[in-house]
Amino acid sequence: MADNACIGIVELSSISKGFEVQDAVLKSANVRKLVARTICSGKYLILVAGEHADVESCLQTAVRIGGYAVIQTVAIPQVDERVFPALAGTAPEAPEAKGVLVVETFSAASAVKLADLAAKQADVSILRIHLAMAIGGKGMAVFAGDTESLKSALDPVLEFSRDDGMLAGVALIPNPHPDLLQELL
Repeated sequence: MADNACIGIVELSSISKGFEVQDAVLKSANVRKLVARTICSGKYLILVAGEHADVESCLQTAVRIGGYAVIQTVAIPQVDERVFPALAGTAPEAPEAKGVLVVETFSAASAVKLADLAAKQADVSILRIHLAMAIGGKGMAVFAGDTESLKSALDPVLEFSRDDGMLAGVALIPNPHPDLLQELL
């Protein structure tokens, strides 16, 4: 991904509209599809990557075509490089983490945005970004690091959540049990 890579996220309440929007956004600009799939509670999720202007154009197309079905659109410019492996499920393991931070959101889009904000703010590892499957359509980001770094990562999460309104819960766990840590990976 280029240094100025941007991720665009579209979350829709309709699966059929999701397919229609996916087709339209992929035709509308030079972007690469990262994820496009049905998610829990009958929703549809689309993630694309590309130059910021192309991603913004895709999101405008998504809103125009998706109409009533669009729950949320988010553009994340200059995405932290640690977000991509966490989305793909290939993030580095942290078997001896001094602490973990679990952030739960009411939307998949918010989980990705919060993961990027936290990673840019603090020296933490993103262990996982879980998007909507088997968690009722919610999103979840899991970070590892020392307790102070995790607290620093939490500050932008809480600030963003005040405006976003999508925060479902937060847990900062010092010295996690190895069984818990394994479950979070």
